[in-house]
Amino acid sequence: MDGSVHDITVGTKRGSDELFSSCVPNGPYIMNSANGNDSKKFKGDVRSPGVPSRVVHVRKLPNDINEAEVIGLGLPFGKVTNLLMLKGKNQAFLELNSEECAQTMVSYYSNVTPVIRNHPIYMQYSTHKELKTDNSPNQVRAQAALQAVNALHGGGMGSVAISADASGLAGAGAQSPVLRVIVENLFYPVTLDVLHQIFSKFGTVLKIITFTKNNQFQALIQYADGMTAQHAKLSLDGQNIYNGCCTLRISFSKLTSLNVKYNNDKSRDYTRPDLPTADSQPSIDPQTMAAAAFAAPGIISATPYAGAHAFPPTFAIQQAAGLSVPGIPSALASLGVGHTGMAAAAAAASRLGLSGLTVPGGHNVLLVSNLNPESVTPHCLFILFGVYGDVMRVKILFNKKENALIQMSDGTQAQLAMSHLNGQRLHGRAMRVALSKHTTVQLPREGHEDQGLTKDFSNSPLHRFKKPGSKNYSNIFPPSATLHLSNIPPSVVEDELRRLFASSGATVKAFKFFQKDRKMALIQMGSVEEAIESLIEFHNHDLGENHHLRVSFSKSTI
Repeated sequence: MDGSVHDITVGTKRGSDELFSSCVPNGPYIMNSANGNDSKKFKGDVRSPGVPSRVVHVRKLPNDINEAEVIGLGLPFGKVTNLLMLKGKNQAFLELNSEECAQTMVSYYSNVTPVIRNHPIYMQYSTHKELKTDNSPNQVRAQAALQAVNALHGGGMGSVAISADASGLAGAGAQSPVLRVIVENLFYPVTLDVLHQIFSKFGTVLKIITFTKNNQFQALIQYADGMTAQHAKLSLDGQNIYNGCCTLRISFSKLTSLNVKYNNDKSRDYTRPDLPTADSQPSIDPQTMAAAAFAAPGIISATPYAGAHAFPPTFAIQQAAGLSVPGIPSALASLGVGHTGMAAAAAAASRLGLSGLTVPGGHNVLLVSNLNPESVTPHCLFILFGVYGDVMRVKILFNKKENALIQMSDGTQAQLAMSHLNGQRLHGRAMRVALSKHTTVQLPREGHEDQGLTKDFSNSPLHRFKKPGSKNYSNIFPPSATLHLSNIPPSVVEDELRRLFASSGATVKAFKFFQKDRKMALIQMGSVEEAIESLIEFHNHDLGENHHLRVSFSKSTI
């Protein structure tokens, strides 16, 4: 057998690591070959391209890859029975104990590209049906690692800790089965069910608790054992849930078990379906949240399918939304979860004005109530809601001045503003923010004066999100007592900014310029309410030298 070993690529190469990005499992075949003497080490018949085999060809491995890491890729899917390392070619061949296990592995990794030290790894079936290895030093090391792993797992299925040598593998079981997950750049809502869908790919998730701490959305996720948690951490840490945002930062928790009291949208014990839901109801129901998340422009990059934000057909987010909505393109039919979820999903979709969950418009008008009519103006609401999206129009209702309608540029931004601002205090009152039945805010007819209660901001230069891909998209945080200031001219010193923010009667608790860039600073106010009112008052404040101050909420504290 002196010829080339031809293998077939299953799936398509993806340019990014998004968990919910485009997957084309039946995409174009890409021929590759592993030439050279290594091909003589195989025993078996050459098979036709694309035929499943229990031998999986692994490509694009990093230079410093070790045997345990390669075995770790296959172990969640079954017993790894042989391993051939081709380190000079950054490739390896894994033999699993059955063709079914190999099929599951290749199918899974065509949807979720594994990443080791920032290297995306690619899988395909080999054209050989079994491996025969020799006694070269490389292969002896591979066999030793394989024996160590099999001894650790008793030959059964499971997950492996990835470490540089076989002795390191034995310590994996000592890790906590509980992962602490922080979601950074939370531009789109991430629900408990979305987390469950993602983390269930690596093993049975027993419990989840979600919460906000230090202005960051976090979760504790408990598996049955530390090895499963280890494998999930290695596979998911640093990945984005949606394109360019919602980045997972994963560490092991000091807790070894979670105590869940209620099954609701904040916490869930999957081993105790009998738990009560408690009295606290979310400000928006999970179905609405899920529908909003999946309808957001740019969330899911699925170029081969209809619409820039259609669902990828193979990575079904079944639990996240329970969705099977009439009107979704037929290519997406594998999302179907039966008819039970249809009514709720359709209701959520219609409530958000989404046709088949792919319309970028949606219900983009918010009804804000319980405002303080003495203090609130259209401009004030424009600045505050403009932190979460581009505000087109604002109308304070003539006969009910504690109520206002705010038209955002799209439904996603409306959802985002609602999730961050509902319940926040402004001028002594807790605002209530909900989606309005209106689709637009009407301007007063010509000649009809409404005392300046309706304003059109569609051409305002203060929109934060006009530029596609603006860095403002990745700096959206909930209201906090600490504000981020930018565009500060060199001549302005700390005392001037402290005096400016105290001039409204607010308390300035702390101030700090950024070390590397004195155009930016953090200022901590006496409360979140004071920070909200300071942002409204001083965003775009003229500091001279043609510098207008930019103010936003910070995730940091001083």
